[in-house]
Amino acid sequence: MADAGVHTATAADLSEIVRIHRETWRLAYAQLLPQEVLDTLDTDEAWALAVQQGAVLKATEGEWTVGFVVASKAPDDEVAKADGTLPADAETTALVSVLVEPRWGRRGHGTRLVAEAARRLVETGATRGIAWVPEADKASKNFYERLGWTGDGTVRTLDAGGRPLREIRVSGPLAVRLDD
Repeated sequence: MADAGVHTATAADLSEIVRIHRETWRLAYAQLLPQEVLDTLDTDEAWALAVQQGAVLKATEGEWTVGFVVASKAPDDEVAKADGTLPADAETTALVSVLVEPRWGRRGHGTRLVAEAARRLVETGATRGIAWVPEADKASKNFYERLGWTGDGTVRTLDAGGRPLREIRVSGPLAVRLDD
């Protein structure tokens, strides 16, 4: 494998991040989401704000950007329990979302991304991470399980263009071990 790394995303990386997001979701979620939803994924402006806030890290292999992670303090509505109450660690819980292009998968990029994001989050006082995963997305669930993250019993159903999309919330420690 060519040199692999994790770097803070900059404005110069926006077009690649948007491309990876759109293409990967169109491939991975074609059976879960209607085409009209896939055609209207997050705008460049939404990604620009996340990059500007320093919440996006990119994975590289050689000269290629192959994936990214968005990680920051979890908003209260994302970390709340099913009954709407906040857990005791709500202020130190981070929301994490990782995406690696399938053609670059199984090369450690996702784990490296989450490990670096976790390291940075811990430096800011975060103690736990959460992520939302479509219930039918076995690959993502398996990825988070390998990190030691498990379903915490919270589910939500989103309106995905008139089609319900059920997601589970996984939660785990911000101590991600990289295999040598």
